[in-house]
Amino acid sequence: MDFRHWGASLPSDRLYERYLARVGELEATDTEDPNLNYGLVVDCGSSGSRIFVYFWPRHNGNPHDLLDIKQMRDRSSQPVVKKIKPGISAMADTPEHASDYLRPLLSFAAAHVPVKKHKETPLYILCTAGMRLLPERKQLALLADLVKDLPLEFDFLFSQSQAEVISGKQEGVYAWIGINFVLGRFDHEDESDAESSQESAIGRRRTVGILDMGGASLQIAYEVPTSTSALPPEQEEAAKTLLAEFNLGCDVQHTEHVYRVYVTTFLGFGGNFARQRYEDLVLNETFNKNRLLGQKTGLSPDNPFLDPCLPVGLTDVMERNSQVLHIRGKGDWATCGLMLSPLLARSNTSQASLNGIYQSPIDYNNSEFYGFSEFFYCTEDVLRIGGRYHGPTFAKAAQVNH
Repeated sequence: MDFRHWGASLPSDRLYERYLARVGELEATDTEDPNLNYGLVVDCGSSGSRIFVYFWPRHNGNPHDLLDIKQMRDRSSQPVVKKIKPGISAMADTPEHASDYLRPLLSFAAAHVPVKKHKETPLYILCTAGMRLLPERKQLALLADLVKDLPLEFDFLFSQSQAEVISGKQEGVYAWIGINFVLGRFDHEDESDAESSQESAIGRRRTVGILDMGGASLQIAYEVPTSTSALPPEQEEAAKTLLAEFNLGCDVQHTEHVYRVYVTTFLGFGGNFARQRYEDLVLNETFNKNRLLGQKTGLSPDNPFLDPCLPVGLTDVMERNSQVLHIRGKGDWATCGLMLSPLLARSNTSQASLNGIYQSPIDYNNSEFYGFSEFFYCTEDVLRIGGRYHGPTFAKAAQVNH
């Protein structure tokens, strides 16, 4: 479909051209086009694994432009993506079945990528926090099975270096690159297109930051100024360990796509693991109180622990090491916040984030962040208020739903 036929007269500015390009991304991918290249990425998370299929035309030759990478869409114009559960770390004790575990994902991708393109289609398997929590020997055993067995069944471009357990820092950088690429924040601006005098001066758009909460870890990443010289020596040293500088351009000679990003990860602060830490806190405090005061709170369904963080009336059971605690939701937003606060392990310094980790200053009046995964699931799937975040609105909706 040619969307340019929608109007009798058409503006010729680049913003309109970008709009047409974005609309075109919603169309089915033309797998008959011999000029398209394909790539596969398997994201092995803590709770499940997903495969994403991407495509891109040949580079246009302009060293100032990045590859035009897009997510593949099937004949129904749906994104080509598939998820399986549980996470690959569930195979830790049977690593010889790791390739069997991923077979459904790769078979799915193989059915969408043109067969004649398989040999030149790179496959990357990136494992995140769920695998990082395993002992190294178990990580290596799982990866070894993938590297050995997958090439026997699938003809994709795949080598040992393309299956790895990535660090939390890498995970944050990839998420930051992904959202800014999709939003077009890496596109260079002509002076006439620039959204502000600042952007006109530096020749590129302002990027956005990311907050990404998976099942086991939490990442934050955002662009920072090119110098930390204004910081005290101890903070400057801490900042350097949490900065990633990279060039997304075609070669090192072109530096307009060099970015400097603050990125850090918090292992154990993902949605599932944070819940486990909260349950451990409740279990320990309740059993200690029972022992000291001779109480039996939570030992039977008739005398449950009243959990302020669960909706009113919702019942559940916590189990740890043969210990069982019966709980019932109390729906007390304020008390829930007080109970969760110690788990954030925040310090008293203004430049520290969770666990006392140094955090580069953020200009909140001139910054934009996108929340992913659990941030979206909580706001949209649970509270039905996905979209632009507003603290008071979120708190009010959470209290109503309690």
